[in-house]
Amino acid sequence: MLDITRDIQSLTTFRRRSGDFMKQLRKSKRPVVLTVKGKAAAIVQDAEAYQRLLDIAARVDAEEGIRQGREDARKGKIRPAKEFFDEFEAKHGISR
Repeated sequence: MLDITRDIQSLTTFRRRSGDFMKQLRKSKRPVVLTVKGKAAAIVQDAEAYQRLLDIAARVDAEEGIRQGREDARKGKIRPAKEFFDEFEAKHGISR
């Protein structure tokens, strides 16, 4: 959960106290929103928290692909792989 008293800071403050912010990022695992002229400009987070975010996104992406494939199968939008590859090879002039 974002704590606006600690997690939204100006870029100027971040530059002046970057060491303190790095300690906060490692300890809290929460991102910090950096602002320029009062508007959000960037998000800073520690590498471990970012990797966790990437892992979650990859898992969700894979799950969505599986969901779509199951839906296509349910709707009958599938065909044998051999049929697809035969057509693909003919279309692109590929011979085995």
